[in-house]
Amino acid sequence: MNEYVAQALAIDCDKVARYLVERLREYIEESGARGGVLGLSGGIDSSVVAVLLAKATDNFFFLLMPSASTPPRDMEDAMKIVKLTGAERKHAVVPIDDYVKAMSSAVDVADKRIVGNIKARLRMVLLYAYAQKLGYLVVGTGDKSEIMLGYFTKYGDGGVDILPIGDLYKTQVRQLGRCLGVPEEIVAKPPSPALWEGQTAEGEIGADYETVDSVLYLRYEEMRTREETAAMLGIDVSVVDRIDALVRRSQHKRLPPEIFRLSGRAVGSDWRYPRRYWNVRPW
Repeated sequence: MNEYVAQALAIDCDKVARYLVERLREYIEESGARGGVLGLSGGIDSSVVAVLLAKATDNFFFLLMPSASTPPRDMEDAMKIVKLTGAERKHAVVPIDDYVKAMSSAVDVADKRIVGNIKARLRMVLLYAYAQKLGYLVVGTGDKSEIMLGYFTKYGDGGVDILPIGDLYKTQVRQLGRCLGVPEEIVAKPPSPALWEGQTAEGEIGADYETVDSVLYLRYEEMRTREETAAMLGIDVSVVDRIDALVRRSQHKRLPPEIFRLSGRAVGSDWRYPRRYWNVRPW
């Protein structure tokens, strides 16, 4: 990673961890929920959020939802986090292949991307079922890099109540993971949603996360030009353009459904609920 960007994205891990734990605790209390449930995949993002959640409240629950495309190593890594957080009695393993086959058959599809999104959305359904059963919030695990690129399934892993690490780039999440004691094999593992066999995040995006985060930071936080960004990072401008295109195309994923305005004050565009306005369970 470019030295200038590396310094800009360096975080005070202890300070960030304390803040996120406190905000998680506060948000759960403000919502009126009893605790939080999350999907634990064995990847760096869900591992970091799992540790933060376990520090924020005793009322947490992890759901492991493997499919046929889930590498055995991922489940092994997920169980390491279960042990690290003392969640031996606070987790469940729910294989989803039968549900995926039933849904895929019902709509008569075999395309790996469609089936992959079915997997992500079925996991969301299970998480909310457990959340309602327990009186918990669904705690999301998406990071800033994924959110900006749109590298998540709409109403799948994007369907959550709160995103604690949503303002941390992937490379910053790795920094935080090391600080929190997440095993190095999880921190260094190539990210993958594992929605189909052989899928890797960096393979689909077309660049490693050091490059992705550098481009996102320079383009959208420092507002540098395409050409300046490419020159600073020593990469072809086409790489910058590809990342820019992903950000533009995925804008709909970051917004609530569009409401066609007919009245003087439409919900969302003219009138928005204050964050502290509600004190009821989200389900």
